[in-house]
Amino acid sequence: METGEPLDYLILGANGQVGRELSRALQPFGHGRALGRAECDLAHPGAVAETVHRLKPKVVVNAAAWTAVDRAEEEPDRAHRLNAGAVAELAGACAESGAALVHYSTDYVFEGSGETPHGIDAPLAPRSVYGRTKLEGERAIAAAAAKAMVLRTSWVYAAHGHNFVRTMLRVGRERDQLKVIDDQIGAPTWAATIADTTALALHDWRRSGWADDRAGSWHLTAAGAVSWHGFAVAIFEEAVALGIMGADEVPQVVAIPSSEYPQPAPRPANSRLDIAPLEQRFELRMPHWRDALRQCLRSIAS
Repeated sequence: METGEPLDYLILGANGQVGRELSRALQPFGHGRALGRAECDLAHPGAVAETVHRLKPKVVVNAAAWTAVDRAEEEPDRAHRLNAGAVAELAGACAESGAALVHYSTDYVFEGSGETPHGIDAPLAPRSVYGRTKLEGERAIAAAAAKAMVLRTSWVYAAHGHNFVRTMLRVGRERDQLKVIDDQIGAPTWAATIADTTALALHDWRRSGWADDRAGSWHLTAAGAVSWHGFAVAIFEEAVALGIMGADEVPQVVAIPSSEYPQPAPRPANSRLDIAPLEQRFELRMPHWRDALRQCLRSIAS
């Protein structure tokens, strides 16, 4: 890869759910590159720092991460490498080069109890390896003193890749009955919403001269909240309305507690995140999760 002129932006994790949408959303931002694991593998020490110093981007948007929550319990070193070690190297390289950094984090950095949205300054107490490594990544960014924006999100899905929406559409046609957890609450968030909001926030941050009041941690999810069971029901309702499925294809969706579906990594019961500070600072309005779901399914149907 030739160095060429400095980039306006660099996307890491280009082949993931959010990364693919960022490639579209950031095109108006200027001259950019989007790199997947083949071009920049964060698992290799030094790779990400070398890439930043060679390409000299003005902004790095890091959508690369270890997101296999349960496998992280079995492979904590690999999860730590991608979610913390590589992020520390990236933040250091951005601090040295003067590049702004946008990095995505997760609701798993919170303990996950309560019934109200977690504020951006709420106590951090992750209960899983995934959550702990993502928090270490956040702290590495702060320690590097890079100009950085950390965007915490949750329950990400897209029209492509492996996610809850695509899984429901697939298994819904294969089974007469599905059992889905109803005591975990969050905001399902379309990857396109994350990418579009990131682009708007970046434009505002750049216009402000990279002002400090735009940096720091923000919560970026769809508006509203629902259980996984309620989300599954909505997916099938919208799929029928859009002609993706016939009404006779929809399975019975049975609500169950988390105790009936044990998983290696503990899940937050409360994944709600307070998006009001993001909306106020950047003067935007996040779409309701149901509206975004409908848009995503329309893209699948088309």
